[in-house]
Amino acid sequence: MRKKILSVLLAATMIATLAAGCSSGGSGGSEGGEGGKGGAAKDMTFVIVPKCVHAWFDEVNKGAQIQADALSEQLGVEVKIDYRAPNAADVAEQNSVLEQAAATKPAGIALDPVDYDGSKAVIEQIEEQGIPVVLFDAPSPEGSGLTSCGNDFKEQATIAADRLAKEIGEKGKVAVMQGFPSAPNHAERYQAHLDALKKYPDIEVVDGGIDNDNIEEAQSQAAAVLAANPDLKGYLNCDACGSGIAAAIEEAGKKGQVTFVSMDNLIEILDYIKSGTITATSSTIPQMQGSMAVLMMYQKYIGIEIPAMVDTGIAVIDGENIDEWIEIVGGDAK
Repeated sequence: MRKKILSVLLAATMIATLAAGCSSGGSGGSEGGEGGKGGAAKDMTFVIVPKCVHAWFDEVNKGAQIQADALSEQLGVEVKIDYRAPNAADVAEQNSVLEQAAATKPAGIALDPVDYDGSKAVIEQIEEQGIPVVLFDAPSPEGSGLTSCGNDFKEQATIAADRLAKEIGEKGKVAVMQGFPSAPNHAERYQAHLDALKKYPDIEVVDGGIDNDNIEEAQSQAAAVLAANPDLKGYLNCDACGSGIAAAIEEAGKKGQVTFVSMDNLIEILDYIKSGTITATSSTIPQMQGSMAVLMMYQKYIGIEIPAMVDTGIAVIDGENIDEWIEIVGGDAK
């Protein structure tokens, strides 16, 4: 599995090389990058703006750094990543970070929006300055013209819901926790969970709380839900806060009684799969999202037309392949 992920990263790097070769004489970006009007290679800085401070976004940053290092080596220039995480998932704070980032005149900005509509005006102002903007871990809003690097969030949630239904024999009470409600990827997953569970007439869906993309909040919300529903059979969530729910399940003495199928592949989540508290996870590959976001920003910066969507894949992780994924993510099993 490690070889598979590294091979995809290498393929992305090869595309970058091809883009550089094909771009000579093409139009440049805001500062005239490789192949720009001046024709000379220049150092570049790409900014990554996540929703908030969170371990999942740290993994995105790792992938961005890998791609930046590869571009640096191949282009013979210094390619830097400026990682700017707002302290909380707040539209106003994220917009402030975006404006500060744009003031540095980077070669591109990759954004995971808390609320696209709330940031639309700022994004448009940044693009008017000639700074490429791409999205990651979020669908591209209709008419925005923005490229999205991520996976099919509806498919990801449907995989999780169907797996949970199978694990509990397609009957029983299931809680579904929301993430940050206005975040488009979280909202899409939440609705997909609900739609998928409608296929199972013997499954009753209950409110699983709202974690607002915060692990501690996920734990406290899940604790309340578990206390209010002693007959709960299953749990689903919409973001990378599954370790909070898993901790609540253990604290309530419900390990082995409540089946939890989570989202994403943070090492804490993988450890809970290894110990059996989480049955499986339907995972994005955040490292790939960071890598491809940088590659798309670079291509747009040098004047290459980029696709509307870059699918970075979904991984289903359970007891069968957990050791491989723990090795990939780089943690130690409990």
